[in-house]
Amino acid sequence: MAATSISSRQFEIIEAAGRILSTSGVNGLTIKNLAQEMKFSESAIYRHFASKEEIVVAMLEYLAENMDERLQKVAPAHNKPAEKLEAIFLDQIAFFSKNPHFVVAVFSDGLMEVSQKINAAILHIMQVKMKHLMPVIVEGQQQGLFTNAITTEELTHIVMGSFRLQMFKWRIANFQFDLHRQGTSMLQAILTLIKN
Repeated sequence: MAATSISSRQFEIIEAAGRILSTSGVNGLTIKNLAQEMKFSESAIYRHFASKEEIVVAMLEYLAENMDERLQKVAPAHNKPAEKLEAIFLDQIAFFSKNPHFVVAVFSDGLMEVSQKINAAILHIMQVKMKHLMPVIVEGQQQGLFTNAITTEELTHIVMGSFRLQMFKWRIANFQFDLHRQGTSMLQAILTLIKN
């Protein structure tokens, strides 16, 4: 289900599911709890989604499409590869700061064991991020700005892994530290490591 095909009611359900994930974790996300959160009947939820899995998959698919649209706009606005990398990171940090429930959806280990559909949706998010990061890293390497001692793919994985760790730390700290400040510090460390 693409983000553009999600109805406003389905989006409300996704947002409410995200709030429950943030406060109660994967086990707290049930159709019953969701209905209570939204002051709906359970049957009203089922009119929009067949299952909890479908809700989580829709949330992840919405995030992938939203990220793709945002990152297409943000990187071309900058000339230098390091600036593009910084713009991508800061845009992601700004989005997750405003929408922490998506952090829980993407970075909850419990979700990954639930289903192949959820795994596929998480993999798609990773592919979207790689689609935007890899050309920036290739450009930096071709211009001799980023190290060529490591392959583009491995460098992309290091950058993504660092971001993932930062988001995971923020989630387990219950979103209590300044993500922008910590994220910016981590980004500067990454740039120091990968620059020639």
